[in-house]
Amino acid sequence: MTASFAKREREKARQERAAVKRERRSTKAERPEADEAGSTRPQADVLAELQQLHEAHAAGSVDFESFEVAKAALVEELSR
Repeated sequence: MTASFAKREREKARQERAAVKRERRSTKAERPEADEAGSTRPQADVLAELQQLHEAHAAGSVDFESFEVAKAALVEELSR
């Protein structure tokens, strides 16, 4: 792997993590304060999205760093 390819991959992963954070922040800002204690989506929907994320990672369409960031967000949502 060349250095420039690795650098592009790191930059892409950084941008994807930033996009996930922006989405999480905007979703959190849109929620009323009463919903802070619980998830706004049914658990089955979150689990389905987590399964799709695993499948995308296994297929190679999602890199490991993006997978970990998205997985952490979904697991956090499940724990609320």
